[in-house]
Amino acid sequence: MTTIKFDYSPLTKFVHENELPEIQKMVTACDDELRHKTGAGKDFIGYVDLPVEYDHEEFDRIKKAAAKIRQDSEVFVAIGIGGSYLGARMACDFLNLNYGNWQKDHEGPIVLFAGNSISGTYLQEILDLIGDKSFSINVISKSGTTTEPSIAFRVLKKKLVDKYGKEEAAKRIYATTDKAKGALKTEADAEGYEEFVVPDAIGGRYSVMSAVGLLPIAVAGGDIDKLMEGFAAGREAYSNPDLSQNEAYQYAALRNILMRKGYNVEILENYEPSLQYLGEWWKQLAGESEGKDQKGIYPSSANFSTDLHSLGQYIQEGQRFLFETVVMVDHPKYDVEIPVEEEDLDGLKYLEGKNMNYVNEQAYRGVVIAHTDGGVPVMTIHIDQQDEFTLGQLVYFFEIAIGISGYLNGINPFNQPGVEDYKRNMFALLGKPGFEEQTNEIKQREGDFF
Repeated sequence: MTTIKFDYSPLTKFVHENELPEIQKMVTACDDELRHKTGAGKDFIGYVDLPVEYDHEEFDRIKKAAAKIRQDSEVFVAIGIGGSYLGARMACDFLNLNYGNWQKDHEGPIVLFAGNSISGTYLQEILDLIGDKSFSINVISKSGTTTEPSIAFRVLKKKLVDKYGKEEAAKRIYATTDKAKGALKTEADAEGYEEFVVPDAIGGRYSVMSAVGLLPIAVAGGDIDKLMEGFAAGREAYSNPDLSQNEAYQYAALRNILMRKGYNVEILENYEPSLQYLGEWWKQLAGESEGKDQKGIYPSSANFSTDLHSLGQYIQEGQRFLFETVVMVDHPKYDVEIPVEEEDLDGLKYLEGKNMNYVNEQAYRGVVIAHTDGGVPVMTIHIDQQDEFTLGQLVYFFEIAIGISGYLNGINPFNQPGVEDYKRNMFALLGKPGFEEQTNEIKQREGDFF
């Protein structure tokens, strides 16, 4: 069963009907490399078969740990950065779990995210929010030495120990890390933290459907069984390389066709505020996978209709290097009827008695027509509703599409060598051991900029 429909009908003025068939041979070759793990980055393609090859014993332990946390904690803090937090944060928003966490009669903890910045203000606000409440933490890091989550873990671990004592604190720390090595693995073994595994064959930005994302999602109240069912449905739906059948591959191929025509910035858009973090997750997935070798589509995001009042003018009449991909929810969770009033001071008489979702859909339709007429290609990914099954399928849609898209562009979509450049400079400036030779050079360069 598929709950996703990909519509690229507005592209007729931008993509000729022969172009998709012409790229089929390349798509088939890329699919073969991906499925048989012979292409670049082959050691990190485990996400392709994860829906059927995940560790069922660990999956059960995740559900048990989540049930325990939901019983003994008023606050749960997931500590991670990049792929170690964006997927879980995206899922919690997508499934509308965050607002419920703040209701007085809500069962389960408030779920917060830390370690995704170096802001002392942000972390202090989390500490203040925890206050004297019962809490647990999940530190997510393959190495255990990534700066941002390591700082947050030190601070929150101290609060746990101060509140509960070292022995009881250890029972409230859950470590998601490498299965065999690393600083966090060493500490977790020594202190007795419950451990979950960051899979070797899955890169961080592809890891939301592993323990990395599943524990926070389950603690927030998400049904991870349904999530994995949808993930498996995605694998089944997008396994055929035939472009007439595989909508995820259609998306991958069309974005490459558009890029080669000069449309090198993609805006992922939504009409539901709870999809904002879908855009944040997708930006890492696409940007970190494709932005290398001076190639790649720049990933951006926008939240409509809100951003139509800020970015809409540029999209409509600015430089023509943009294309848009809309994620549209066909059956939103709730709806609100527009009330009837005696006077028409706000000019809404013509909308009285209509529902907001109807108005939202007409806004979407109007935007597609206007932007297409203005020279901006628009594609739409229609999703039936915002539930776990649909989210699992949507995650697979994007992950498999970005893998194929990277191969179509001749790059390795599973590494991220450029991410380390700023870290080396930062470590040199901070005086980290092992970076002494770079410190003087970096400090001299610092004077050129600051």
